[in-house]
Amino acid sequence: MQNNNHNQRKSIIVHSNLLGNEAHREFIELQDGYAFKKRGGSLPIGLTEKHTTRLVSDLNLLSKLEAHELIFSHQFLNHAYKMEPQIFSYQKYFALENGQSLPELEIAYHTYGTLNEDGSNVIWVCHALTANSNVFDWWKGLFGEHDLYNPTDYFIVCANNPGSCYGSTGPLSNNPNLKQPWFNYFPQLSIKDIVSAFELLRAHLGIRKFHTLIGGSQGGQIALEWAVTKKDVTDNLVLIATNARHSPWGIAFNESQRLAIKADRTYYSNLPDAASKGLAAARSIALLSYRGYETYNETQRDLDHKKTGDFAASTYQRYQGTKLVNRFNAYSYVRLLDAMDSHNVARNRTETTEEALSLVEAKTLIISVKTDLLFPPVEQKFLARYIPGSVYAEIDSKYGHDGFLIETEKLSEVISGFFAAEKSKRITSTNRI
Repeated sequence: MQNNNHNQRKSIIVHSNLLGNEAHREFIELQDGYAFKKRGGSLPIGLTEKHTTRLVSDLNLLSKLEAHELIFSHQFLNHAYKMEPQIFSYQKYFALENGQSLPELEIAYHTYGTLNEDGSNVIWVCHALTANSNVFDWWKGLFGEHDLYNPTDYFIVCANNPGSCYGSTGPLSNNPNLKQPWFNYFPQLSIKDIVSAFELLRAHLGIRKFHTLIGGSQGGQIALEWAVTKKDVTDNLVLIATNARHSPWGIAFNESQRLAIKADRTYYSNLPDAASKGLAAARSIALLSYRGYETYNETQRDLDHKKTGDFAASTYQRYQGTKLVNRFNAYSYVRLLDAMDSHNVARNRTETTEEALSLVEAKTLIISVKTDLLFPPVEQKFLARYIPGSVYAEIDSKYGHDGFLIETEKLSEVISGFFAAEKSKRITSTNRI
């Protein structure tokens, strides 16, 4: 979120040999924030982790400090990944696949770590339906300070999908033409539109190519579409629990959720908290596709044989519905479901899905969750069959589709094995030469 205390902003000079030639540059755009070290102590102040162009600060505390008191260490710079998202603003009309357009576009994003000299350490993460750009928050165990993808070795980027309510342009954003939020009138987006938006951000960040492009579920759809659209955008592609075209089964689940949301008559009131009951019901439907019989049987079974109501499974569904209502928005949820349904790598590109998949040039790892009901392994096996030279792996999980978020240890093992095998191939090839 952007700080609205513009009148309290002040410039400050930071003296640090870490900044090289930028040792005396000014830092503005102040925001409430994070880790900072003053001589002899810690203060809730910090720098953004890569560009060191913004000082994230407690404004009241900052006013008491002198420039020469600010001393930053590499450790504190690396820990700045807890900051609020940065915002990329595109002040032109953004054309959509359906012929409509957005008068302007903002994309919220997080970066972690440092871009190396040759730009070869970029990991770009595409997130799933209701996630945000802080991948260190929702994919812990795979992304983190001590995990496979860490800010010491990699420069990690994750952007919030347009249509969401976590900082990127979406239904709660103001329509500059009408001077009020879009709400239900926000135009439908496609997966291709999301990729087009991220291409703008990639250019803004000056990133030529990714080491790895990775995503699961809807994030996998975005990653795949990107790898087909821009064949040289990434050296490696990791697709988890996703597909080449959203299935009738998946669309049916999504339509059931949209029906639940729109059955809430407040959906058409165009208010920020509209359709909260409908959104809770939609989440309950979605959970049935994310988990499965065995998951519920193990985690929600009632041991009290005298019960005739208020069952554990019932309270769990209500709890999860309320939990989503408290952190998400019904209008964004509908538009992101629409985007998922639009996913089809062959549309306006090739005659067949198989032909579209053959366009992928990145070294590709495809991972299935054995118990996934929503994106069953048959869909990932199809990807592996038609993406040239791809590698297929399957992990087991009692958590169904949600296994792609939960089974991070298994995912780390599979992904590490994939890159170790690729490295071995390169060594063998070099030895033969």
